[in-house]
Amino acid sequence: MSSSETTTDHDTIRKWAEDRGGRPSRVKQTGEGGLLRIDFGEPEENLEEIDWDEFFRTFDDNKLAFLYQEKTSDGSTSRFNKFIDRD
Repeated sequence: MSSSETTTDHDTIRKWAEDRGGRPSRVKQTGEGGLLRIDFGEPEENLEEIDWDEFFRTFDDNKLAFLYQEKTSDGSTSRFNKFIDRD
């Protein structure tokens, strides 16, 4: 696996997701804010799409960081991502 990077920069996160066809989403039934996800391809049943403004408001309110990977070990585009607590 190729190395991962971490960022809190909104533009970097949005560009990474959009370059891979990802949409800002949250897990349904998690109330205000909710657990954030980037949804790819066919919408997942347990996710609801939200706009980027709401996504980043939740991201900042929960003091999250975005852990992501640009490429897999074989050099193809990676979709690996995870939301983690800021240090």
